[in-house]
Amino acid sequence: MEEIWEIYKGGKWVVSFLTFSIYFFVAASFTLYLYIVASRNKKINRERLRIEYNTEIEKLLASVIFENVSFAAIKENKNFLVLFDTSFFREVLTESLINLHKNYEGIYAEKLEQFYKESGLIKDSFKKLKSLKWEVKCKGITELAEFNIKEAFDKIILYSKGRNKTLKITAINACIKLGGTRGIVHLVEHPDPIDDWTQLNIIGAFKKHDIGDTKGIELLLESQNTTVVTLGLKLIKELKLTQKLPYVVQLATKATNTTIKYEAQSILQALTV
Repeated sequence: MEEIWEIYKGGKWVVSFLTFSIYFFVAASFTLYLYIVASRNKKINRERLRIEYNTEIEKLLASVIFENVSFAAIKENKNFLVLFDTSFFREVLTESLINLHKNYEGIYAEKLEQFYKESGLIKDSFKKLKSLKWEVKCKGITELAEFNIKEAFDKIILYSKGRNKTLKITAINACIKLGGTRGIVHLVEHPDPIDDWTQLNIIGAFKKHDIGDTKGIELLLESQNTTVVTLGLKLIKELKLTQKLPYVVQLATKATNTTIKYEAQSILQALTV
């Protein structure tokens, strides 16, 4: 310790320390500069490729929708196969498919769904569910829900019980689209509070997807979690489910929680006026 103290008092270390600090700062700055330049170039190249790919994809999907060209026929084009082997091309293709699917209904939408399955893009979406990044999981969930892949329901519903708020909302919305009330009945046993933002998203999903079968919503009123009960009451009110009024009456009569009782009575008044 004394030797170290003598070296410290001598001050010789200062020059070495400052020299090292300067070299380190210069090296770190140069490395950061190279990283920024490389990232910028990568982004520019991706945008250039996106423009090129979109031109080819528009022609491809137009032939699928309007000319009934099958994926088997498309695979005969060697240039397409080369492009299709690149993950970025498949990513842009999936985005284009989703945008088109949102704007088409009936037989045209079915053709896009069929192409999504036959091309194997559905496998890419399922792989995203296994990603360690929640944002990638969300992307896979959104893709599978958009193309009505009902066999994905059991896997997606697992993520609706997670901790990540965005992932949870995305999964619940997808499950509502794929399975209607099956996507929320599991919330009866949900131990954690469901905040207002999540509740609004769930109600919005029911309205957006125009869920006709509302069987099971009344089960939410039996939950020990007051926020789940509140969600059930809000769904009954917002969707104007007058056939669920007997359950609301029962809740208004027997509820021990004064807030829940008041909410139930308020909804009874709103739906019976």
